[in-house]
Order: sequence, then structure tokens, then C-alpha cells
Amino acid sequence: MQIVVAGQGYVGLPLAVRAAEVGHRVVGYDVDTERIKLLTAGQSYVEDVASSRLRAVLDTGAYSATDDADALAGFDIAVITVPTPLRDGVPDLTYIETCARTLGEHLRPGATVVLESTTYPGTTEELLLPILEETSVLKAGVDFLAGFSPERIAPGNKRFSFEGTPKLVSGIDAASLDVIKGFYDGIFQTTVPVSGPKVAEMAKLIENTFRLVNISLVNELATLAKPLGVPIWEAIDAAATKPFGFMRFTPGPGVGGHCLPIDPRFLAWKVRQELGVPFRFVELAADVNRRMPDYVVQRLAAALDERGISVSGSRILLLGLTYKINATDLRESPSTRVAELLISLGAKVRGADPNIPDGDRAKLTLPLVDETVEEIASADAVVLLMDHARFDLAMIQEAAPYVLDCRNRLSGPNVETL
Repeated sequence: MQIVVAGQGYVGLPLAVRAAEVGHRVVGYDVDTERIKLLTAGQSYVEDVASSRLRAVLDTGAYSATDDADALAGFDIAVITVPTPLRDGVPDLTYIETCARTLGEHLRPGATVVLESTTYPGTTEELLLPILEETSVLKAGVDFLAGFSPERIAPGNKRFSFEGTPKLVSGIDAASLDVIKGFYDGIFQTTVPVSGPKVAEMAKLIENTFRLVNISLVNELATLAKPLGVPIWEAIDAAATKPFGFMRFTPGPGVGGHCLPIDPRFLAWKVRQELGVPFRFVELAADVNRRMPDYVVQRLAAALDERGISVSGSRILLLGLTYKINATDLRESPSTRVAELLISLGAKVRGADPNIPDGDRAKLTLPLVDETVEEIASADAVVLLMDHARFDLAMIQEAAPYVLDCRNRLSGPNVETL
């Protein structure tokens, strides 16, 4: 089949390459011309897609990348994987709307459009379909098929592969579900059909809200346990010995990426819009996590004060700037807020993260250095924000005069855990 994957980011590129590998003819469409140049040259910027895989499907002609909308003509199935950011707490679906109009201009009878971008329940049927119908002058469920299938990408996760993670699928009617399920059956090991797009849209938000709420719980417990004189990490480990009714979550400096800080708030916004009531769990959880970088800085300032060092003028090294362990993504990373707070207090802040691609270094608000013995030893304090596998933790523990360990990976008289 002729497949279009609109959006070639961390969701769209793995899907496009995998679809090409299983025998489809795939056009990867993106409006970012720099991305298209890299893809055409066989250079992957997504950690879950090796450049060798990309070059292999380019060489066979199974995959091509383009920013030319005319190249979308004749598709059998188009999958939308564009960003859905929040702007001042309000979902911004501009990318979906623009993409829908572009696809609508090339939509033909019998074709299928699938939305994968995370959004609030109702988006597929209330926003996507009317735009497709208006642009194409075709009728959904009569002339063309459509549905929603949420992405479940976990960047850098080596335990659960892209194709090994069960894939939720839905359609606006039985015919749509049949085609959409058939397409994803050829890509994923397991597909899970649900009754309609709203269920699939809600399921995605439930998954991320569950994680947000539980991470927020242990983060708030961490801020309360220390003044109570309780080692929170030991208490969590103890609770995790229970073989039922408990799932282990651990504290950290906050949450990042698109999923946890953003996606649950789509549902909170929809609830307020439709029902006029707050989604209290999400709003409280989001507030707790927003405050975690501030708590990290407060703990660090207190530790320095105990050592007779003022934050102002102190030399601070932040280790691990991405939002997730072993990942390359800086989006919504709490490290940004930690750095900004310390800089505002007059600290001389540096960061070290071997995972950050060269092209993303310009996005940082602090100097980036290598995590050498000299750099670590010369810092008044080291903050381990993310415990990447590439860090030499033993060396860090030995060389640093003081470490605030936000990941419970180090020990010793010079180390405090969050």
C-alpha cells in the first residue's frame, strides 16, 4: 500500500521506517526542511531509528522523505503524527488542523486517515473529520475511512520495542476499524481494537495521567519525608516488596517530555470546557511536579549553607539535562528550570550531558562541559539530575566535594539523596 506518515519526529519516523520495512511504500512528510535534508541523506535524528535502518529503506525505495505536499497524492492510508502542544494551558491543535487540510486536498474515495497525535477525547470526530470532509468534499464513513490509534513511543526504552508494544486501534465505523487494524497488524505484534476513537483517545490520556499522578505522589512524599526524618528511598524499596496492590514509582527533580507534563492537561482542559468542573487530580499533580525543581534548588542552597558556601558565586555542575534517562530529548526537562533558578540566585552553573545531540546544544541556557574529574572536583556542588548509563558514577562520587543525588545512585559522606 501507499502510506503517508505526516510528521517525521520521534513518533512518525519510527512508524514510517517500520512500515517501509514490512513492505509498504512510505512517504515521510514534514514541513521542517532541515529534517527532510537529514532524512534524505540517511541521517536519523531519532534515537530509536538507527541511521543504518533509515538508509536501508531509502536504498530500496520503500521510503522517501519530502516537504512537498504534492507528493502525498494517491495515498491509501495517511497517518498523522504531528505535535500537539499546550499554549497557556490550552491545547494547540493547529498542526493537526493544517495537516488535515493538506491531506484533505489529496484524499480520494476509499482512502483512510488515522490520527496518532495525543489529544483530548472527541478530536478525531469533532475536529479532524469536518476538516477532511470540507477540504475533500467527501463524506467520512461513506467515501473515506478514519480512526484514532494513540502512539506509545518510549524513547530509549530497550525493554519494550516499538513493534512489541501492543497497539490500540479504533475506527469511526466497522469498515474503518477493519482497515486500520489490518494495517497495524502488519507492523505490531499485537493490536487491541476498541469501540471508537473517543475510547482510544481517553485510554492514551489515562495511561499518562496514571504515571503523572503516581510520580507526583512520590515527589511530594520526598519533600515531606526528609523533615520527618524518614529516608524516602528506603521506605519506597520496603513498600515495593509487597507483591500485589503496589507499583514502584520513585522521586526525581520533576517530569519532562511531551507526555507527562502536557498530555494529562488536555483532559483537564476538556473537562473544564465540557463539564465546567476541575480535574483535581491532574491539576494538583501538575502543580506538585512544577514545584520539584524549586525544591531541588532549596535543598541545594541549604546544603551549601551548611558548608559555609553561598549559592551566589558558587560553582554548580548539573549532570544529566535531558528529561529521561539515556534519552536525547530536552523537551520540558526540569533541568531547565533548575538551571534558571540557580542562575537567578547568582550561581555559576554548568551542565554536562553526553547524550545531547550537537544540534540541540544551542537550546541550552547554560554552558555545556564534559563530565571530567577536573570539572567535577572544581564544583562546589554537583547535582545528579539524570543518571545516564554513560556517566561514570563511581568517579563522580569520588571526585565531587558534594553531590545532591536526585536518582539515589550514589552514597557516601559527600552525598545527599533527594
